[in-house]
Amino acid sequence: MSARTIDLGTDELLCAIANHVATITLNRPEKRNALGDTLTPALREALLRVEADPDVRAVIVTGAGTAFCAGGDVTGLGRPFNEGTAEAPRRSADDAIRGLQHKQDTLTLRLYHLAKPTIAVLPGPAAGAGMSIALACDIRLAAERAFLAPGFVNIGLSGDYGGSWFLTRLVGPGRAKEIYFTGRRVHAAEALALGVFNEVVPDAELAARARELAGAIAAGPPVALRYMKENFNRAGVADLKTCLDMEADRTIRSARTEDHLEGVDAFMAKRKPNFAGR
Repeated sequence: MSARTIDLGTDELLCAIANHVATITLNRPEKRNALGDTLTPALREALLRVEADPDVRAVIVTGAGTAFCAGGDVTGLGRPFNEGTAEAPRRSADDAIRGLQHKQDTLTLRLYHLAKPTIAVLPGPAAGAGMSIALACDIRLAAERAFLAPGFVNIGLSGDYGGSWFLTRLVGPGRAKEIYFTGRRVHAAEALALGVFNEVVPDAELAARARELAGAIAAGPPVALRYMKENFNRAGVADLKTCLDMEADRTIRSARTEDHLEGVDAFMAKRKPNFAGR
């Protein structure tokens, strides 16, 4: 299947679709793919577009060059941001809080609940909000040179975009607090041992392994995978009875799809299923 691209109006974020896999690439390698006023809105738009695209069954989020994402562009923070200018007066704290809440809801919250499996592919470091974006994905595949660095404490910030929530659920509160309080780097081997990274591969093999993993997921039954992701997300916040009830609901719904019948037929015939998403 030939690749196609989604035009997001900027070269700072690229989105290509091939073989039912959308690859979203943060493309500011000279800034280590730091978030900014152009890249970040484009990322929000890309998530909406790939979720609505029926051809997309799995999503890769990655960074160009040797970094995943350095977080917020520090040149946009600090005293000028706090004081405002004559052209853009400083907003009240309440207005700023509501603005950041909306930005978080339309980025990491949307990514976490995206109706398709997501894979963060880390060619290098993920820091600050970039780390939160990686943690919001379902799976993390990393190069050996990759590492995580919350970094907020180093610039006098407490952290945003859900990193504390995601990390706590992956490594537990004690370890998560230690990592955030110190701002230290969590290198690939440790992140793998902690269960934050699902897999670590040699740097040169990352792109090929990402295509292989995403392709295997994209070959699965899209409806069942969407329900499966819902089940796991719910399992982290709901009681057992609620989860059991919703598992029953989603199992019956997926049992009534054409893909379920195709899966059973393929199993009986000892062949590979061809799921159509219906």
